[in-house]
Amino acid sequence: MVFSGSGGQGVITAAIILAEAAVLYDGLNAIQSQSYGAEARGGATRSDIIISDTTIHYPKVIQPNVLVCLTQAAYNKFYSIIRPGGLLISDSRYVQTEKKVDAQQKEIALYETVLEKIGKPIVFNICMLGAVSAIVEVVSPESIMKALENRIPADFLDMNRKALDIGIELGEATVR
Repeated sequence: MVFSGSGGQGVITAAIILAEAAVLYDGLNAIQSQSYGAEARGGATRSDIIISDTTIHYPKVIQPNVLVCLTQAAYNKFYSIIRPGGLLISDSRYVQTEKKVDAQQKEIALYETVLEKIGKPIVFNICMLGAVSAIVEVVSPESIMKALENRIPADFLDMNRKALDIGIELGEATVR
């Protein structure tokens, strides 16, 4: 998988949480790596996650089965790397997808739903993680929540749990 967006959106944090959930709670192997622009915030961000029940031999994703794009710049930069027949998930507010991608495309109102139901965009990345987990079903939501509990301050757990649940609902709605 590749999560992509803008610096400050939390795509790297989401990838770390997903990898930790896979390894610590679902008994899988996982590798997470990241790259981002020179800017601390606002620059292009990419985080690769490989999850497997077998040995992982190479730590970088060349052609992801799943690509998540949270900004237009990320989409423009990375849409071409998706494996033919893969899955492209994008945020419908920030990304205008093109139909030339040979992948199943799911445009989801992640950002708008987080703002509407929680009021703070800080958990946009956790909502995205919930949607991905519901669609792809590689790591259980319970494991993601356990990983969140180890990483997020207690004062923010309820908001993150709600964002994860919202994302799961949004993801499930796209597979029905």
